[in-house]
Amino acid sequence: MAYGSSQKMSKKEMKKTGKSKQDLDEDPPSPPATKAQPKPRKKREGKPMTAEQKADLAKHMAEHKEVKDLSTSEKRSHRMKMMVRMRKGMTLSEAHKDIS
Repeated sequence: MAYGSSQKMSKKEMKKTGKSKQDLDEDPPSPPATKAQPKPRKKREGKPMTAEQKADLAKHMAEHKEVKDLSTSEKRSHRMKMMVRMRKGMTLSEAHKDIS
């Protein structure tokens, strides 16, 4: 039975267990704290879009704007998906086929 500094042992209990007052005052050593290893960061596969890619994407999005087949949030989502794929090196048509 372990006693902390807040609990007191009677003299009889100390004789039974063979512990002195100094033994009760000392705290047992705590185990060393270990830090978890950080997860390796995923390296970026893509690269910045070229001016030609940006112009192609702007033209593509203008076509969607004229047709009015998508809501505002759907247009934004479509544009972001296209950008991600184009940064990875896909052409405009490949990216569009990949999404659809």
